[in-house]
Amino acid sequence: MTKLKGLVVLLTGASRGLGPLVAEAVGRRGATLALTARSAAGLEATAGRLREIGVEVSTFPADLCVQAERENLVAGVLRTCGRIDALLNNAGLESEGAFAELPWPSVAENLETNLVAPMALTHLVLPGMLERGSGHIVNVASIAAKSGAPYAAAYSGAKAGLAEWARALRLELRGTGVRFSTIFPGYVRDVGMFARFGMEPPFLVGTCGPEQVAEAVVNAMEKGRAERIVNGRPLRYAFALSELSPSLGDWLMRFSGVVDFQRRKVGK
Repeated sequence: MTKLKGLVVLLTGASRGLGPLVAEAVGRRGATLALTARSAAGLEATAGRLREIGVEVSTFPADLCVQAERENLVAGVLRTCGRIDALLNNAGLESEGAFAELPWPSVAENLETNLVAPMALTHLVLPGMLERGSGHIVNVASIAAKSGAPYAAAYSGAKAGLAEWARALRLELRGTGVRFSTIFPGYVRDVGMFARFGMEPPFLVGTCGPEQVAEAVVNAMEKGRAERIVNGRPLRYAFALSELSPSLGDWLMRFSGVVDFQRRKVGK
């Protein structure tokens, strides 16, 4: 079991949504936090709350869609903290709507935020981790990566790509001391992208609490878990059936009410 106390953890998307809760869960285990997001004010609000409970924290505002800012972010964290022991790719962006009707810049920003930025940041921090023989990359994906959600096609594709990229590197770098974990939250209550709609999801799918996601991140870091599905209903078997029979998986998505629910979310 890995102790988080004293580890330097870079967390993206730390200004809102799941970010502050993940930051608190990791910080309470004794980690030193480097927080990043676009909003400097949002970062300082998160950092202020963490400092009140004794967490050592620094903030680094950055637009993760810009490679130069990603490079400056990592360089700044290394100057300030000396190293990066863990990278938590939590920042996310959801562009919902009928795919053919979405403006391409919206799709491109979605892919850049959800897939390219985590890859680029990992590419920047990985050499140091490999040199030390230790490190951990944790990616917050989505159950949409396991079973694509209609009217969230770009988001589903990006998160699925994120998950399989992490799996590939987990196999590629086995034995190096660098670990990879992927968290798959379902519809998250109270905060984040889903909560803003104020809608009840289908009963067969259910929801999860943001605290559950934060604890799953900590659990993955401490125990080295490769994947964690976080949801109010046991969906792992449904995902397995979908892999065995894609047509059955499509039927399950319709039967469960997910397709109609996603359609209603975007007003279709």
